[in-house]
Amino acid sequence: MTHPPGPANLIRPEGPWTHRDVAANGARFHIAETGDGPLVLLLHGFPQYWWTWRHQLTALADAGFRAVAMDLRGVGGSDRTPRGYDPANLALDVTGVIRSLGEPDAALVGHDLGGYLAWTAAVMRPKLIRRLAVSAMPHPRRWRAAMLKDVRQTKAGSYVWGFQRPFVPERQLTANGGELVGRLVKEWAGPRLLEQPGAREAVTRYEQAMCVPSTAHCSVEPYRWLVRSMARPDGFQFNRRMKRSVRVPTMQVHGALDPVLRTRSSAGSGQYVEAPYRWRLLEGIGHWPHEEDPEGFSSELIGWLKDPEPDR
Repeated sequence: MTHPPGPANLIRPEGPWTHRDVAANGARFHIAETGDGPLVLLLHGFPQYWWTWRHQLTALADAGFRAVAMDLRGVGGSDRTPRGYDPANLALDVTGVIRSLGEPDAALVGHDLGGYLAWTAAVMRPKLIRRLAVSAMPHPRRWRAAMLKDVRQTKAGSYVWGFQRPFVPERQLTANGGELVGRLVKEWAGPRLLEQPGAREAVTRYEQAMCVPSTAHCSVEPYRWLVRSMARPDGFQFNRRMKRSVRVPTMQVHGALDPVLRTRSSAGSGQYVEAPYRWRLLEGIGHWPHEEDPEGFSSELIGWLKDPEPDR
């Protein structure tokens, strides 16, 4: 069962990009795209949608790339399906979109949950991923270990444990026009977020987008799988699968002030990369590097994408 996407001015606002839907992995996905050149596919995290990449879309296009930001399954303008929110299937959504765009491969850029899926896609379909850039998300095996063994990370990620309750998280996320969404975005940010032009409008957009019917449920379902599968065969199988090394050049970006994913949790993810690997810790930045310092993040990303020797 699918539901119509939200208001056009919210999900598909006019701008220096075009909107369309593409079919992949048995569902329909909304994308915003601009520019010509090698494909860079941008994956948002929780509790956002493609709008979080508005700065990088134009910066990448100006730098000579085909920039595409997709709405993940169940969010924004994409289909809200009753099932399919485990990371393996969500990663197949991503690689399916790459194929539907008619490209041989893509540089994947993922933030938060989108970063988790980017790590996963690079392991599952390495031939489709040219380069990998992950922000505010450790490698899936590092995330699992930190949530289970690091008391501070367990506490920092308390919202994930809270999502395991039935019905309650959905009601909390949509209450008072999505007020909780705005509060989380602000609490997880460093001091620079609200100084950025358009940041307050963006927070309001995320609140409104969460209130589109079924979005809240679909947004928490991936986190329910991540926790509930820890003691199930499918979770063990996924964790074993992620032992396979990432074999594409990888850049990992992390905000030093990120309160929900500790630096200690993300650092060390390079042990799963058998390719050039670059680690960037951004001082004064919280959980949203691409929005708290859009120019700096875009410059770092584009410089790395264009670097013929990314391991220098």
